[in-house]
Order: sequence, then C-alpha cells, then structure tokens
Amino acid sequence: MVEGLIFDIKRYAIHDGPGIRTTVFFKGCPLSCWWCHNPEGQSFGRELMVWSDRCIECRTCISACPNSAISISNSSIVTERGKCRICGACAAKCPANAREIVGKTLSAEELMAEVEKDHEFYGESGGLTASGGEPLAQPVFLRVLLKRCKDAGVHTTVDTSGYAERKTLAKISNKVDLFLYDLKMMNPRKHKLHTGVSNKPIIENLKMLDKLGKQIIIRFPLIPHVNTADANITSMCMLLSGLKNIKRICILPYNKLGIDKAKRLGKKARPCAKPSDRLLAHTLRLIKNYGLAVKIGG
Repeated sequence: MVEGLIFDIKRYAIHDGPGIRTTVFFKGCPLSCWWCHNPEGQSFGRELMVWSDRCIECRTCISACPNSAISISNSSIVTERGKCRICGACAAKCPANAREIVGKTLSAEELMAEVEKDHEFYGESGGLTASGGEPLAQPVFLRVLLKRCKDAGVHTTVDTSGYAERKTLAKISNKVDLFLYDLKMMNPRKHKLHTGVSNKPIIENLKMLDKLGKQIIIRFPLIPHVNTADANITSMCMLLSGLKNIKRICILPYNKLGIDKAKRLGKKARPCAKPSDRLLAHTLRLIKNYGLAVKIGG
C-alpha cells in the first residue's frame, strides 16, 4: 500500500487550475524560499503548530505532554521544541484547539476517496491539483494518485517548483493534464541564495515538459528587492518566448500569510515587502512586450 504525507486538502478551490478543484497539499519541499506562504509544507515530517491567540491558559497541555516539553514561563505557556516528540497528546487534549499536529499519512486509496467526494462538482474542467510543499518530492505516492485520477476520468494538475530529477518528472508527465510551474529568478547565484537550491534543473525540466507538449502555466511570485529587477524579468521572458506550450504567466504578488504560520511552527520568518501597484503595472507591461499572455493572480 502506497502512503504519503499531506498537510491539507482544500475543497472547491478556484485558483489552482481550471474549474472547481480539490487541492491536495503534499508535505515536504527541497526549497526554502524566503517568502514561502506555506512554511508548514517545508518539513518532510509532522510538526506542531501552536495558535497562541486561541489559548485560554487552562494548562491542560502541560499535564498532557508525556515529554515535559510544555511549561509556564513569565505567566505564558511555552513549548520547548527540542523536547517535543510530535506525539499529538497536547493537541488531543486542548479544549480550545490551540494546538494542531500538521501532517497526516494517507494511503493513495484513502486520498482518492476524498477526491471522489467532489467528483460531481468538477464538471468538464475541474479536478485534482497536487500542490505543497513539493508534490514531486513524494514521487511514488504522486504517481499512484495521478494514475487513479486518470482511471476515474479526473482532470489532473500539478503545482510544482520544478525542482526534481528529470526521470521523476518524465514518469508522471503523461498522467498530468496541466502544470502550474514556478519560475522565481533566472540568476543562478541569487536563486540559490533566496531558495536554497540551484535553478538549473528547474529550467531544464521546464524545457523538457515543453518538448513533451505539456500544457504549462507559469507562476511568477513577485517579491520586491528579490526578483523584481528588469534584468530578471526580461531574462525570464526571453526563455518563455522561445517555448511553445506556455499558456500564460500568472504574477503572484507577495503576501504575508506565511509569517504568522512560521511563528506558530516555532520558526523564524523573513518578512518581505508587498509590491506596489506601480511595480505590478510595470512588470505587467514588461512581460506583455514579449507577446506573452499574462495576468495578475491565479
């Protein structure tokens, strides 16, 4: 039985591909982008998320923890992350739902059963979107899930950073109707600085998918002072204008959703700036100059 680790299932999604979709968020990502809005998807293991604003200070979690990882300090409840074994005892006992274990193991059959619940809403264009994290980081689980979807007549979309072994991507490509493909920056040094990995396999994999005739929508996260320079955008456009199967580019303005999530996970976030309307308009014009279809959002 093939199993995978996911951290969320979003139903009736309308921004993760065509039509109404069920978006499954795979846990684990090889990238560590400064602006990540799903930091709970980075780790390949289960994690504890603490919602301090929900806490009613009943101290139930302290007595529930078998590892003495929770205590009172300066009148506040504190979790010592180094002692926490992610057993879930505190989350199970918390009456205010202030503690949550992020990450659930499901078999491909169990997850497909969840997808099938929404089948009647998909219509002709809706379906499954595998997102994350990075779905390609759980290749066997992803491949089995995609096959089950295709066997059931469900449209499949994979939302990916493109950072994976070439053979991994090649094995699942014939089971994917649409790729939502992230392009962040073209300079290799800056890409590694801001994401932790090289962009070489990302660009090579994009070219491979284009040669295979796969339908691709580019997602370009716009992060001021990181990837908004004209040189980066024009370099990206030069690459994309030479490909045949790019449906459009979606500019995704930075949002701060990941900052609070990171704090709840006990992680440090890197606050970035939100792009101004002027910057968005300028970026839109630059991309349109290359004859590429482009929109903000999506």
